[in-house]
Amino acid sequence: MTEESIIFCDGSSRGNPGPGGWGAIVVSGGKARELGGGEAHTTNNRMEMTAALEALETLPSGASVIVHTDSSYLINGITKWVHGWKKNGWISSTKQDVVNRDLWEELDATVRGKKISWQHVSGHVGIPGNERCDEIATGFADGIPVTLYNGSADQYTVSLSTKAQDGALTAKKEKDSSRSRAKAYSYLSLLGGKLEIHKTWSECETRVKGKPAKFKKSISAEDEAKIRKEWGV
Repeated sequence: MTEESIIFCDGSSRGNPGPGGWGAIVVSGGKARELGGGEAHTTNNRMEMTAALEALETLPSGASVIVHTDSSYLINGITKWVHGWKKNGWISSTKQDVVNRDLWEELDATVRGKKISWQHVSGHVGIPGNERCDEIATGFADGIPVTLYNGSADQYTVSLSTKAQDGALTAKKEKDSSRSRAKAYSYLSLLGGKLEIHKTWSECETRVKGKPAKFKKSISAEDEAKIRKEWGV
């Protein structure tokens, strides 16, 4: 019976596009290995893909592996979209050239012959493997030296559990997600000490885009008042 390997992977880009980095953990055959790298000018999606690609390339054909990633783009692309792209000559549903085609082709070739279970994990909620990969990725993006582990899996100190270790972070992420889906009551912007309240996001965006301003959506009159109080206006 083939042993099941475990991969965690993540990517980061400062500015998107901007300086980027990627990080991965590969646990296989009793060994644990951390991988990482960076590029001077790239995107978050490219770094997410590169992390998975580099990790999977360390495993032989026939390997069985669970890949944990917080990138829905990566999972949907390699399990769903790529089949249509290849069929349509790498033209997207919007009749445009597929973005990141070079990496999709490499990833598509790399997954062949491997039994892969793609598992989505929430980012920044305290899942140890995801947090460590993020630490590696951001370190390379920021040009900060990162010491990468390569040794016995028994001696590896990062938990491979996919359960969030910080309930407060999970609750905050769920609250932020719920807020982002809520209908807007208003949009607030603060620029040069002057507050303006907008009915639409486009009005708010026009005022703040490219400027050192604060802006936020409110979801009720009470929420609007709370934001004004937080901003001291």
